[in-house]
Amino acid sequence: MLTAPCYIISDAHLGFAPPDVERAVISFLRHVAKNGGSLVVNGDLFEFWFEWRTVIPRRGFRTLAALADVVDAGVPVLMIAGNHDCWGGEILRDDVGVDYRFGPWLGDIAGWNTRIEHGDGLRPQEDKRYRMLRRVLRNPWAIRSFRWIHPDLATRLATNSSHASRTYSARDGGRGLRDAAVRTSQADTALELVVFGHSHVATLERLPDGTIYANPGSWLDAPTFLRVTADQISLRQWDGSAETADLHTLHRSTEKALP
Repeated sequence: MLTAPCYIISDAHLGFAPPDVERAVISFLRHVAKNGGSLVVNGDLFEFWFEWRTVIPRRGFRTLAALADVVDAGVPVLMIAGNHDCWGGEILRDDVGVDYRFGPWLGDIAGWNTRIEHGDGLRPQEDKRYRMLRRVLRNPWAIRSFRWIHPDLATRLATNSSHASRTYSARDGGRGLRDAAVRTSQADTALELVVFGHSHVATLERLPDGTIYANPGSWLDAPTFLRVTADQISLRQWDGSAETADLHTLHRSTEKALP
């Protein structure tokens, strides 16, 4: 169970994002360390993350330290692998202390029965070619071979090949992932909350069956995040203040609509 208030962010793409984005993320993490009950990082916190045996990417190291401070403050951190930072493992889990997972994650967030997934590959037709590529990129033999490339060259290759997915919001305006959320809620009627990232489209919507679909958006566009408590879910924009106002809020309904 992830306790309230639970903060959820995704798609900061640190290493590609301007320096002020990383400063904002660190400021946000310091706030969570003092005021949070739990934290979810739903993929693509980093533009590129890969763990060699004794080397990690240089960019974003201050954010790693801030994440470790959140964990040291007693706030559990769940990190879902995105399509840009899906090569993590021992360092994130053992040295930083986050619960690093390959999605989807199903569990309890502040009393909400929740499914969290980064969202890459969920559109049936549009992501068909990507799903084939993902199987190659996440293959253990491919990962092992990549470790033999010098980290400087490997980082350059990885970051130069990912321009489209980091720069633009989804061309469909997020409709593809919204449809995926509908299918997800229909397949598991016990769900109360479905959370995706990836599209860079901040969303907070109650679906026809009563399930809430939420997407924290991308910090490349605006520093938006979700805050989940027992009775409501809020979409907010970080302004460096603990009194950040809600952009949109949905309250828990008494029960889900019948299918």
